Amino acid sequence: MIREQWYAILSAKEVRPGKPVGVTRMSQKLVLWRKEDGSVACIADRCCHRGASLAAGKIIHDHVMCPFHGFEYRADGKVTYIPANGRKAVVPDRYQVTGYEVREQYGLIWLWYGDARTELPEIPFFDDLKDGFAYGEFHENWNVHYSRAIENQLDVVHLPFVHGTTIGRGNKTLVNGPVVKWDDTRMTFYVKNVSDEGQTPEKPAEIKDYEKLFHLQLQMPNIWQNVVAPKVRIMAVFAPVDEEYTMIYMRFYHGFMTAPVATQLMNGLGNIADRIILHQDRRVVLTQLPKKSELNCGDILIQGDLPIMEYRKMRQQLKDKAGRL
Repeated sequence: MIREQWYAILSAKEVRPGKPVGVTRMSQKLVLWRKEDGSVACIADRCCHRGASLAAGKIIHDHVMCPFHGFEYRADGKVTYIPANGRKAVVPDRYQVTGYEVREQYGLIWLWYGDARTELPEIPFFDDLKDGFAYGEFHENWNVHYSRAIENQLDVVHLPFVHGTTIGRGNKTLVNGPVVKWDDTRMTFYVKNVSDEGQTPEKPAEIKDYEKLFHLQLQMPNIWQNVVAPKVRIMAVFAPVDEEYTMIYMRFYHGFMTAPVATQLMNGLGNIADRIILHQDRRVVLTQLPKKSELNCGDILIQGDLPIMEYRKMRQQLKDKAGRL
């Protein structure tokens, strides 16, 4: 994982009032809960006393209580009350676990994966999805490193082979470009796949008016969107569970339905289509070795893999930069 980044880690609706929820993200066991003001707290899911899971406990006002011996933890991970010592007893500072900075935005819970700062950067999200869209959502856990899951969505070469019955119809096997552009840590890539009639693929610099082409975007470190149409988008979050697993959240965004029943129907239909396409990908992606991709991991890439090459370079640059901070 890349440090010094905001990661989308789960859907906001998974953290409900009155009950802690335990998840594994970034190879860490975490417990999240909602405080009385509705904000979300997150600390390490292991009681410092005897190692029990705090997610199996309950919420006491703004604190989470360990189910084993009743230790109460506040949002920064500090124990505030040890029942066996009495309510008036001062709790020594050593009784604490790691607390994590989390925020709720855009229907997602975001975790700051890095060192504490007085000022944290803005949470990265696609500006055009912040307003004016409804969406349906589902999630599933894949036995693959999040880097491979992301690269699958950057792969413009696989479409006619993996998705020949869905989005890859037409046998457009020849890949022109693709054209890749960066705006800070946001990649936009433009796709011009065509049928092979013996022509030589165009190089990225040879493609004219690329801005008019079908395009997709990746916002580092772990969200992606497919700009299907002005009022239709598919967005995905690739939440790292650990080095072996990724929780994928898929959203079908649409901006042309306003009536509640019609919106719900469109959300459901969009989710069905997204799930079919995603499962076509899963069948292949789960077989890839090594499970984790790196800048130099043994893959022999081609011109059509330019978005993947660019992602790997940016990922390495961000990891190197975080290491220097």
